[in-house]
Amino acid sequence: MTKETAIKLFESKQVRTIWNADEEKWYFSIVDIVGILSESIDAQAYWRKLKQRLKEEGNETVTNCHALKMEAADGKMRLTDVADTEQLLRLIQSIPSKKAEPFKQWLASVGSQRIDEIEDPEKGFDRLMETYLRKGYSKEWINQRLKSIEVRKDLTDEWDNRGVQKGQEYAILTDEITKAWSGFTTKDYKAFKDLKKESLRDNMTNLELVLNMLAEATTTEISKEKKPETFKASRKIAKQGGTIAGNARREIEEKTGKKVISKLNARQLAQKKNDQINDKSNIPKIEI
Repeated sequence: MTKETAIKLFESKQVRTIWNADEEKWYFSIVDIVGILSESIDAQAYWRKLKQRLKEEGNETVTNCHALKMEAADGKMRLTDVADTEQLLRLIQSIPSKKAEPFKQWLASVGSQRIDEIEDPEKGFDRLMETYLRKGYSKEWINQRLKSIEVRKDLTDEWDNRGVQKGQEYAILTDEITKAWSGFTTKDYKAFKDLKKESLRDNMTNLELVLNMLAEATTTEISKEKKPETFKASRKIAKQGGTIAGNARREIEEKTGKKVISKLNARQLAQKKNDQINDKSNIPKIEI
Protein backbone atom coordinates (compact mmCIF):
# COMPACT_ATOMS: atom_id res chain seq x y z
CA MET A 1 0.00 0.00 0.00
CA THR A 2 1.43 3.31 -1.05
CA LYS A 3 0.92 5.98 1.60
CA GLU A 4 1.43 9.69 1.53
CA THR A 5 1.31 11.38 4.88
CA ALA A 6 0.17 14.94 5.44
CA ILE A 7 -0.87 17.21 8.28
CA LYS A 8 -3.96 19.37 7.85
CA LEU A 9 -4.80 22.34 10.02
CA PHE A 10 -8.17 22.75 11.69
CA GLU A 11 -8.43 26.09 13.48
CA SER A 12 -4.61 26.13 13.79
CA LYS A 13 -4.57 22.61 15.26
CA GLN A 14 -2.99 19.64 13.56
CA VAL A 15 -4.94 16.72 12.14
CA ARG A 16 -2.78 13.83 10.98
CA THR A 17 -3.82 12.27 7.68
CA ILE A 18 -2.69 9.49 5.38
CA TRP A 19 -3.48 9.12 1.69
CA ASN A 20 -4.04 5.54 0.50
CA ALA A 21 -3.33 5.58 -3.23
CA ASP A 22 -4.68 2.06 -3.78
CA GLU A 23 -8.07 2.88 -2.27
CA GLU A 24 -7.93 6.55 -3.34
CA LYS A 25 -8.98 7.60 0.15
CA TRP A 26 -7.82 10.01 2.83
CA TYR A 27 -7.66 8.58 6.34
CA PHE A 28 -7.83 10.96 9.30
CA SER A 29 -6.65 10.51 12.89
CA ILE A 30 -9.88 10.13 14.88
CA VAL A 31 -8.34 11.22 18.16
CA ASP A 32 -7.10 14.47 16.58
CA ILE A 33 -10.57 15.35 15.26
CA VAL A 34 -12.28 14.28 18.49
CA GLY A 35 -9.83 16.35 20.53
CA ILE A 36 -10.48 19.49 18.48
CA LEU A 37 -14.28 19.19 18.41
CA SER A 38 -14.78 18.03 22.01
CA GLU A 39 -12.08 20.33 23.45
CA SER A 40 -11.38 17.51 25.90
CA ILE A 41 -8.21 17.69 28.01
CA ASP A 42 -7.68 13.96 27.38
CA ALA A 43 -8.73 13.27 23.80
CA GLN A 44 -7.65 9.63 23.98
CA ALA A 45 -9.90 8.99 27.00
CA TYR A 46 -12.80 10.85 25.35
CA TRP A 47 -12.42 8.73 22.21
CA ARG A 48 -12.29 5.47 24.23
CA LYS A 49 -15.55 6.34 25.99
CA LEU A 50 -17.21 7.50 22.76
CA LYS A 51 -16.10 4.35 20.94
CA GLN A 52 -17.46 2.16 23.74
CA ARG A 53 -20.81 3.96 23.72
CA LEU A 54 -21.14 3.73 19.93
CA LYS A 55 -20.32 0.01 19.98
CA GLU A 56 -23.02 -0.57 22.59
CA GLU A 57 -25.45 1.25 20.31
CA GLY A 58 -24.50 -1.11 17.47
CA ASN A 59 -22.76 1.59 15.43
CA GLU A 60 -21.00 -0.22 12.55
CA THR A 61 -18.86 2.84 11.77
CA VAL A 62 -16.75 2.23 14.86
CA THR A 63 -16.51 -1.49 14.13
CA ASN A 64 -15.21 -0.78 10.61
CA CYS A 65 -12.61 1.77 11.74
CA HIS A 66 -9.06 0.45 11.79
CA ALA A 67 -5.63 1.62 12.92
CA LEU A 68 -2.64 2.86 10.91
CA LYS A 69 0.79 3.94 12.06
CA MET A 70 1.08 7.72 12.38
CA GLU A 71 3.76 9.95 13.86
CA ALA A 72 2.97 10.71 17.50
CA ALA A 73 3.92 13.81 19.49
CA ASP A 74 7.15 12.10 20.59
CA GLY A 75 8.17 11.55 16.96
CA LYS A 76 7.59 7.79 17.05
CA MET A 77 5.28 5.92 14.70
CA ARG A 78 2.35 4.52 16.67
CA LEU A 79 -0.87 2.75 15.72
CA THR A 80 -3.70 5.29 15.65
CA ASP A 81 -7.42 4.79 15.03
CA VAL A 82 -8.31 6.33 11.67
CA ALA A 83 -11.48 6.97 9.67
CA ASP A 84 -12.19 7.76 6.04
CA THR A 85 -14.33 10.75 5.14
CA GLU A 86 -17.68 8.94 5.37
CA GLN A 87 -16.81 7.33 8.70
CA LEU A 88 -15.53 10.61 10.08
CA LEU A 89 -18.69 12.51 9.19
CA ARG A 90 -20.75 9.83 10.93
CA LEU A 91 -18.60 10.06 14.07
CA ILE A 92 -18.89 13.86 14.14
CA GLN A 93 -22.67 13.48 14.41
CA SER A 94 -22.16 11.68 17.74
CA ILE A 95 -20.03 14.41 19.35
CA PRO A 96 -22.08 16.85 21.49
CA SER A 97 -20.11 20.01 20.84
CA LYS A 98 -20.67 23.56 19.62
CA LYS A 99 -17.75 23.08 17.25
CA ALA A 100 -19.37 19.98 15.77
CA GLU A 101 -22.70 21.72 15.22
CA PRO A 102 -21.72 23.46 11.92
CA PHE A 103 -20.74 20.06 10.49
CA LYS A 104 -24.07 18.58 11.59
CA GLN A 105 -25.99 21.46 10.01
CA TRP A 106 -24.00 21.06 6.80
CA LEU A 107 -24.72 17.31 6.71
CA ALA A 108 -28.43 17.98 7.22
CA SER A 109 -28.36 20.54 4.39
CA VAL A 110 -26.56 18.15 2.03
CA GLY A 111 -29.01 15.38 2.88
CA SER A 112 -31.96 17.67 2.17
CA GLN A 113 -30.45 18.73 -1.16
CA ARG A 114 -29.89 15.11 -2.13
CA ILE A 115 -33.54 14.24 -1.43
CA ASP A 116 -34.65 17.24 -3.53
CA GLU A 117 -32.42 16.09 -6.40
CA ILE A 118 -33.85 12.56 -6.30
CA GLU A 119 -37.36 14.00 -6.60
CA ASP A 120 -36.32 16.54 -9.26
CA PRO A 121 -33.02 15.63 -11.05
CA GLU A 122 -32.96 19.03 -12.80
CA LYS A 123 -32.16 20.63 -9.45
CA GLY A 124 -29.00 18.54 -9.32
CA PHE A 125 -27.83 19.91 -12.67
CA ASP A 126 -28.62 23.47 -11.59
CA ARG A 127 -26.65 23.03 -8.38
CA LEU A 128 -23.78 21.46 -10.31
CA MET A 129 -23.70 24.42 -12.68
CA GLU A 130 -23.55 26.83 -9.75
CA THR A 131 -20.74 24.82 -8.12
CA TYR A 132 -18.58 24.86 -11.27
CA LEU A 133 -19.17 28.57 -11.77
CA ARG A 134 -18.03 29.25 -8.20
CA LYS A 135 -14.89 27.23 -8.90
CA GLY A 136 -14.06 29.49 -11.82
CA TYR A 137 -14.84 27.27 -14.80
CA SER A 138 -16.13 28.87 -18.00
CA LYS A 139 -19.74 28.33 -19.07
CA GLU A 140 -18.48 26.65 -22.26
CA TRP A 141 -16.51 24.09 -20.26
CA ILE A 142 -19.41 23.54 -17.84
CA ASN A 143 -21.77 22.78 -20.73
CA GLN A 144 -19.26 20.24 -22.01
CA ARG A 145 -18.96 18.72 -18.53
CA LEU A 146 -22.72 18.40 -18.13
CA LYS A 147 -22.91 16.78 -21.56
CA SER A 148 -20.17 14.35 -20.53
CA ILE A 149 -22.33 13.27 -17.57
CA GLU A 150 -25.16 12.48 -19.98
CA VAL A 151 -22.80 10.53 -22.25
CA ARG A 152 -21.43 8.56 -19.29
CA LYS A 153 -24.97 7.74 -18.12
CA ASP A 154 -25.84 6.38 -21.57
CA LEU A 155 -22.75 4.17 -21.41
CA THR A 156 -23.45 2.81 -17.94
CA ASP A 157 -27.09 2.15 -18.90
CA GLU A 158 -25.80 0.11 -21.84
CA TRP A 159 -23.40 -1.77 -19.56
CA ASP A 160 -26.27 -2.53 -17.20
CA ASN A 161 -28.24 -3.93 -20.12
CA ARG A 162 -25.29 -6.19 -20.98
CA GLY A 163 -24.95 -7.50 -17.44
CA VAL A 164 -21.80 -5.58 -16.51
CA GLN A 165 -21.52 -5.30 -12.73
CA LYS A 166 -21.10 -1.95 -10.98
CA GLY A 167 -17.83 -1.47 -9.15
CA GLN A 168 -14.83 -3.45 -10.31
CA GLU A 169 -16.17 -4.37 -13.76
CA TYR A 170 -17.18 -0.76 -14.43
CA ALA A 171 -13.69 0.31 -13.36
CA ILE A 172 -11.98 -2.24 -15.63
CA LEU A 173 -13.99 -1.19 -18.69
CA THR A 174 -13.40 2.51 -17.91
CA ASP A 175 -9.68 1.80 -17.69
CA GLU A 176 -9.76 0.08 -21.09
CA ILE A 177 -11.47 3.09 -22.66
CA THR A 178 -9.23 5.65 -20.96
CA LYS A 179 -5.98 3.86 -21.76
CA ALA A 180 -6.98 3.31 -25.39
CA TRP A 181 -7.62 7.00 -26.07
CA SER A 182 -5.19 8.73 -23.68
CA GLY A 183 -2.39 6.22 -23.20
CA PHE A 184 -3.01 6.25 -19.43
CA THR A 185 -5.02 4.07 -17.11
CA THR A 186 -7.41 6.13 -15.00
CA LYS A 187 -5.09 5.83 -11.99
CA ASP A 188 -2.00 6.85 -13.99
CA TYR A 189 -3.91 9.71 -15.62
CA LYS A 190 -4.83 11.08 -12.18
CA ALA A 191 -1.23 10.69 -11.02
CA PHE A 192 -0.02 12.58 -14.12
CA LYS A 193 -2.31 15.46 -13.18
CA ASP A 194 -1.24 15.18 -9.53
CA LEU A 195 -4.77 14.34 -8.40
CA LYS A 196 -5.90 12.33 -5.42
CA LYS A 197 -9.57 12.36 -4.45
CA GLU A 198 -10.46 14.93 -7.11
CA SER A 199 -12.51 13.93 -10.16
CA LEU A 200 -10.42 13.24 -13.27
CA ARG A 201 -13.08 14.66 -15.57
CA ASP A 202 -13.25 17.87 -13.52
CA ASN A 203 -9.56 18.30 -14.23
CA MET A 204 -9.69 17.74 -17.97
CA THR A 205 -9.26 20.47 -20.53
CA ASN A 206 -11.99 21.08 -23.10
CA LEU A 207 -10.21 18.89 -25.64
CA GLU A 208 -9.53 16.09 -23.19
CA LEU A 209 -13.18 16.13 -22.16
CA VAL A 210 -14.35 16.03 -25.79
CA LEU A 211 -12.12 13.06 -26.61
CA ASN A 212 -13.23 11.22 -23.49
CA MET A 213 -16.86 11.79 -24.51
CA LEU A 214 -16.07 10.55 -28.02
CA ALA A 215 -14.52 7.40 -26.57
CA GLU A 216 -17.47 6.68 -24.30
CA ALA A 217 -20.15 7.56 -26.85
CA THR A 218 -18.45 5.37 -29.47
CA THR A 219 -18.21 2.48 -27.02
CA THR A 220 -21.93 2.83 -26.30
CA GLU A 221 -22.87 2.75 -29.99
CA ILE A 222 -20.64 -0.26 -30.77
CA SER A 223 -22.06 -2.11 -27.78
CA LYS A 224 -25.64 -1.41 -28.89
CA GLU A 225 -24.85 -2.82 -32.33
CA LYS A 226 -22.75 -5.82 -31.24
CA LYS A 227 -24.87 -6.70 -28.18
CA PRO A 228 -22.03 -8.41 -26.25
CA GLU A 229 -23.15 -11.28 -24.03
CA THR A 230 -20.03 -11.60 -21.88
CA PHE A 231 -17.82 -9.25 -19.89
CA LYS A 232 -14.88 -10.25 -22.08
CA ALA A 233 -16.77 -9.10 -25.17
CA SER A 234 -17.71 -5.80 -23.48
CA ARG A 235 -14.07 -5.29 -22.58
CA LYS A 236 -13.05 -5.75 -26.22
CA ILE A 237 -15.66 -3.19 -27.30
CA ALA A 238 -14.48 -0.72 -24.64
CA LYS A 239 -10.99 -0.91 -26.11
CA GLN A 240 -12.36 -0.40 -29.63
CA GLY A 241 -14.31 2.70 -28.60
CA GLY A 242 -11.30 4.17 -26.83
CA THR A 243 -9.01 3.40 -29.79
CA ILE A 244 -11.18 5.43 -32.16
CA ALA A 245 -10.85 8.48 -29.87
CA GLY A 246 -7.14 7.67 -29.47
CA ASN A 247 -6.66 7.85 -33.22
CA ALA A 248 -8.38 11.25 -33.20
CA ARG A 249 -6.04 12.40 -30.42
CA ARG A 250 -2.94 11.36 -32.32
CA GLU A 251 -4.16 13.09 -35.49
CA ILE A 252 -4.82 16.30 -33.54
CA GLU A 253 -1.33 16.12 -32.04
CA GLU A 254 0.18 15.55 -35.47
CA LYS A 255 -1.61 18.56 -36.96
CA THR A 256 -1.00 20.93 -34.04
CA GLY A 257 2.41 19.73 -32.92
CA LYS A 258 1.17 19.79 -29.29
CA LYS A 259 0.27 17.10 -26.80
CA VAL A 260 -3.43 16.84 -26.00
CA ILE A 261 -2.96 15.36 -22.53
CA SER A 262 -2.14 18.21 -20.15
CA LYS A 263 -1.18 18.47 -16.51
CA LEU A 264 -3.43 21.53 -16.36
CA ASN A 265 -7.21 21.55 -16.13
CA ALA A 266 -9.62 23.86 -17.95
CA ARG A 267 -9.75 26.33 -15.05
CA GLN A 268 -5.96 26.58 -14.81
CA LEU A 269 -5.63 27.06 -18.55
CA ALA A 270 -8.22 29.84 -18.46
CA GLN A 271 -6.30 31.52 -15.64
CA LYS A 272 -3.04 31.13 -17.55
CA LYS A 273 -4.65 32.73 -20.61
CA ASN A 274 -5.95 35.63 -18.50
CA ASP A 275 -2.51 36.12 -16.98
CA GLN A 276 -0.96 36.27 -20.46
CA ILE A 277 -3.54 38.85 -21.56
CA ASN A 278 -2.84 40.94 -18.47
CA ASP A 279 0.89 40.71 -19.06
CA LYS A 280 0.44 42.00 -22.61
CA SER A 281 -1.75 44.85 -21.41
CA ASN A 282 1.09 45.99 -19.15
CA ILE A 283 3.57 46.28 -22.03
CA PRO A 284 4.20 50.00 -22.63
CA LYS A 285 3.22 51.27 -26.05
CA ILE A 286 6.01 52.74 -28.16
CA GLU A 287 4.86 55.58 -30.38
CA ILE A 288 6.90 56.39 -33.47
